[in-house]
Amino acid sequence: MIKEKSAALSQTSAKGVVMACINALNTENFDAARKYIDDDIEFEGVLGSRHGAEAYFQDMEKMRLKYKVKKAFENGDDVCLLYDLDISGKTIFCCGWYHLQQGKIDRLQVVFDPRPLL
Repeated sequence: MIKEKSAALSQTSAKGVVMACINALNTENFDAARKYIDDDIEFEGVLGSRHGAEAYFQDMEKMRLKYKVKKAFENGDDVCLLYDLDISGKTIFCCGWYHLQQGKIDRLQVVFDPRPLL
C-alpha cells in the first residue's frame, strides 16, 4: 500500500489531489472528497457510467468502497492508480485513470474484472 505523507505530497499536484480524494473516500468523509471532484465529472466503469458529482457521490455513499493503492503514476493532469478495491467484502484488482482540470477530477475511468461480483 502506498502511504503518502501529507506534507510531502502537495494537494496541488494531480497525484496529490487524487490521493487526497481516495483518502477521504476511505474514511467515508464524502464532504472532504467532494472538494476534489468537479461538479460535471464523467465516470465510466465496467458496471456503468455516471455524469455529475451528485450521481457519483450517491454511488460512493451507498457502496462505501475501500481502496488499497498499490501504485500511482502521474503524467501532467493524468493520474493512474493500480489498487485493490473492497466491494461488498470482495477484493477486486482495479485500474483507475483520473483526469484533472483546474485542480479537480473531471474524468474517471475504472477497469476491472467484474466476474467476482456477478
